[in-house]
Amino acid sequence: MLKIVILIAFGFHTMVNMTRPITTLYATGLGANTFDIGMLTATYAIVPLMLAIHAGRFADRMGDRLPVLLGTFGTMLGSIIPFLFPSLLSLYISQALIGISHVLVQISLQNVLGNSATRETRDHFFSMFSMVVASGSFIGPIAGGYLADHFSYSHAFFAASFVGLLPAVVAILIPIIKQKKEKNIKEEGSSSLSLLKIPDLRRALATSALVLYSRDIFVAYFPLFASQAGISASSIGWIIAIQGLAMMAVRFFLGRLTVSLGRDRILMVSIITAGLSFLFIPIAGNIYVYTLLSACMGFGLGCGQPLSMTTTYNASPKSRTGEVLGLRLASNRLSQTVAPLFFGLVGSWAGILSVFYVSGAFLIGGAILTRSKEKEKENS
Repeated sequence: MLKIVILIAFGFHTMVNMTRPITTLYATGLGANTFDIGMLTATYAIVPLMLAIHAGRFADRMGDRLPVLLGTFGTMLGSIIPFLFPSLLSLYISQALIGISHVLVQISLQNVLGNSATRETRDHFFSMFSMVVASGSFIGPIAGGYLADHFSYSHAFFAASFVGLLPAVVAILIPIIKQKKEKNIKEEGSSSLSLLKIPDLRRALATSALVLYSRDIFVAYFPLFASQAGISASSIGWIIAIQGLAMMAVRFFLGRLTVSLGRDRILMVSIITAGLSFLFIPIAGNIYVYTLLSACMGFGLGCGQPLSMTTTYNASPKSRTGEVLGLRLASNRLSQTVAPLFFGLVGSWAGILSVFYVSGAFLIGGAILTRSKEKEKENS
């Protein structure tokens, strides 16, 4: 089952990442300003924010095959719309469709892995999954950047839609396993928000939200910053792809790092590393330094996602794993909705450089705050 999930995840995330880094450049070419970019980036997250928990419940009731198929075809449709109808409105529709579809696929693939793994192998399974997602984050931007440079932004969207054929075909092999309600779960436990009483789950959600929003802010605003500095779309694609490669590489060693250093310490150091990289971006002034900082950011962000996925699944009631994974994605989408709108305002008011300074400060502050609360809990 791990091989099936890996094939689907690779194809799906390559398709998504072929278009995401160039979406803001495409929008700028169509007349979008900095605030419009924030709104466009938030569109990717705002509708999924409202549907993520329902998507998890849907996966629990219907099995995981149907959500993966719907999500894959939805992303293919969202990719081809800007090619057929090149306009800002098409990009908004595209991002909304891709955002919803991404939630369906992510929840279901994580649920498949969690159900097929044992507690002992779950860290390994989720690390492998995250590594493949990162490989899509490496290959996708390179392919999209070259297509945009040598053809056009709309042709990159068109090509991405065909990549979805791989996950669509392989998804048929996913078994249909419907979760049965546990008799001892009380009705009051049906509220998804009641799950937030679980301390490990709260910490996992906070970590995941920090990582996801910062990755999205970098993918949305670095192309604008780099384009103003005269860097080509293909070079921007490489810089963003190096971050994906770094995220993939660090996951080879994540298991051993977790055993030797402990989860909390790894999370603290990794998020602070990503925050410092954000702070140095505006003063780098060199394409090689941008690449190095992007890699450092990838090493930092690459630790947070698999560790938070494992913690989330392990803390879940067994009949509600899809719902809990949906809650995790809902918290991610909340941060991905609020952050672009906030940084769109910041960028409009104080300039695009301020986006990197403020985001870096948020990452470092969030890591320190989360760690200090954990220490208070341990001491009490």
